[in-house]
Amino acid sequence: MSTHKLFPRLNKEQEDELISNVQQWSLSNGLVMYPPNFEIFQVNVAPITIYPTPISKKSFDKAMDLQTTYNELYINLISQHKKYLISILSELSKFDPNFTGKLFEIYDKVKNNKQNLSLGIFRSDYMIDQKKDEIKQIEFNTVSVSFGGLSNKVSQLHKYLNDSGQYTEYKTKYYEESELEISSSIREIAQGLAEGDKYYNGSKKNTILFIVQPNERNCFDQRHIEYELFHSHGLKSIRVALDEVKEKLTIYDSKLYLKSTMQEISVIYYRSGYSPDDYKNEENWDNRLYLEESHAIKCPSILTQLSGSKKIQQLLTNPEILEKILPDNNLPLLSTFVSIYPLDNSNLGEKGKELAFSNPNAFVLKPQREGGGNNIYKSEIPKFLKSIDEKDWAGYILMELIYPQSFQNKILRNGDLYNESIISELGIFGTIIFDENTGDIKSNKNAGWLLRSKFETSDEGGVAAGFGCVDNIYLY
Repeated sequence: MSTHKLFPRLNKEQEDELISNVQQWSLSNGLVMYPPNFEIFQVNVAPITIYPTPISKKSFDKAMDLQTTYNELYINLISQHKKYLISILSELSKFDPNFTGKLFEIYDKVKNNKQNLSLGIFRSDYMIDQKKDEIKQIEFNTVSVSFGGLSNKVSQLHKYLNDSGQYTEYKTKYYEESELEISSSIREIAQGLAEGDKYYNGSKKNTILFIVQPNERNCFDQRHIEYELFHSHGLKSIRVALDEVKEKLTIYDSKLYLKSTMQEISVIYYRSGYSPDDYKNEENWDNRLYLEESHAIKCPSILTQLSGSKKIQQLLTNPEILEKILPDNNLPLLSTFVSIYPLDNSNLGEKGKELAFSNPNAFVLKPQREGGGNNIYKSEIPKFLKSIDEKDWAGYILMELIYPQSFQNKILRNGDLYNESIISELGIFGTIIFDENTGDIKSNKNAGWLLRSKFETSDEGGVAAGFGCVDNIYLY
């Protein structure tokens, strides 16, 4: 088995110079986020690692190879097994009526919409289990996947630092050319949105609508994709919050337009709407329905968004269900699964309930939510389950913990440097355009990658939520 290099070693003066260069490169190149309670002219360098983190080429290549197969799996579920998916989501809605239930209600109202085309920008997240040296899937994200912009920038940063000799005392390269690749995520995600525009209306260029959170701290991650859309594809984009929808947009003859200019919207790209926090009132829910009723291609559609629920992920780990939904080429996916249990009244659910109390330290409890900060870990699981009604347990899944290798990298956050053991999560982006009724796939592509890392002592890993940082891959 190949081994990786140690992290570069610099003296205090060299490290101080490196940190200064890291911060100025990041500010010059948009590797930034807004701080809490920001003014629009104030930015911070995004939380990042100083050095790239080792990932074996075997694991990286396998994750990249599987992405289009994972894309196809979910599209088959949505289009070829729609009745089955809807029956699961209908049941799930009962346990989460204020979010999953409301999204499902909107789907029910718009399911006969004449726009059958749907665009998925997905990300499959993995950790590398050190016991078996295998990638294991953490989750499959179908809505508002983040850091496609910043992952490209941090890989550019690390390559610049290496190539300009800032990782060594004698200003020579520390890593070989083949060991540091640059994620293509900005270019490929923008390409996916541009293809959505093309399939909407042929050669006529329209406008891409970004539905965003108010006061979005991570807006630069999104802006990089917007600028790429304009520079490489000549496509304009506009940013609208959910509570501004009817104020700024209008529907005429089923088509969606920007009121002020009557620019036609071809693709609605949701970078909001994935959490109950995004729906402050009934007006926000009405606005989501309004968008869904339009002829614009949704990224994602309601059904695609809901297919990313943890309950669906749990069901897909069942080999028999997997075989039905993806008859060909499903064996490579099986090797990426860990044990996931429902907490319902099925036989597997009863086993899950027993394990949640008898061996909680081997598991994480996950609700049907996106974003950091929602999971319950280890010894907290029994206490949490006892605090809620047992009939509501079925709204959660119990997932076997993955134990990745830790590395002693250095994290820069808000100007402070932390030298602690970190663990990393590899995300592979993919884009897919498909007909939600027939399952016809127009385009299915990889779209770059992301590495996020966090302190080994931290359970949660959301960067924007304050738990982790954006990292980069050193392939060995």
